[in-house]
Amino acid sequence: MNDLPTDATEAISLPLRWLADNSVALVSALIVLIAGWYLARTLSRMVRNLLPRAYGVDKNFAPLLAQVTRYGIIIFSIVTALSFLGVSSTSIYAVIGAAGLAIALALQGTLANIAAGIMLVWLRPIAIGEYIVGDGVAGVVVEIGLFGTRLRSTSGLYIFTPNQKLWSSAITNHSREPRRRIDVNITVPDSINVAAARRTMLKIATSDKRVQVDPPPTVHVESFVGDKIMLQLRAWVPTPEYLPTLRDLTEKAKLAINKMLTADDEQAQVELAADPHTQGAGERTPDLT
Repeated sequence: MNDLPTDATEAISLPLRWLADNSVALVSALIVLIAGWYLARTLSRMVRNLLPRAYGVDKNFAPLLAQVTRYGIIIFSIVTALSFLGVSSTSIYAVIGAAGLAIALALQGTLANIAAGIMLVWLRPIAIGEYIVGDGVAGVVVEIGLFGTRLRSTSGLYIFTPNQKLWSSAITNHSREPRRRIDVNITVPDSINVAAARRTMLKIATSDKRVQVDPPPTVHVESFVGDKIMLQLRAWVPTPEYLPTLRDLTEKAKLAINKMLTADDEQAQVELAADPHTQGAGERTPDLT
């Protein structure tokens, strides 16, 4: 050390002297940061898992509250740690405010996602466990977060979409309404006894306990296609029973009408009608089992 120039010696000794004088403050700041990190992770996990069960908080709010809790504790820990090192809390908050303004201008899209996430949770057009379609994404809602919404596709794929993408688009919720209408198109020869075919299809619908009696199921002539007639069966069912009932009625209608046409060596063509309850023609609630 004696061979070093005076300026170099001072350059080395000053940081060492500062570390020695502020060792307690440094250790305290480090402890606060570590404790804050673990506390933020633990409390956010508790908010996410325990708050809905312990206090009856809506499960859609839990992920958002958990993220706010985590980031709030981390920011508070950083401010506290800096105050141990002699930095004024007022100055820190002033810097955070100025930095926040700069970040807000640079990350307007991110702030829009936060605002959209709050509105999604507040107005509840979607909820955890519901199957939705919106702006090119579709799946079961797993989590509505601070910045984005997490979905799970029917094939088990992970989907993450920004909140703003959902909030600014039309959302089709396949699970929200208590009942849904089933539409089944059956194409038959124009020589068929329409009244008899109607009675056969209505019998199939009314004999199914899942089909609601109010409004009652109906069968009508939907269109004419050449020498064919398209009959449409409409029936209302509880939303959870939509897909299994649709499958059963389609199969039973096919078999019953074919039985009527056996003598004429004809076959009915049964197809699912375009679903009027979705965004895209022909798009249906998938099998979620």
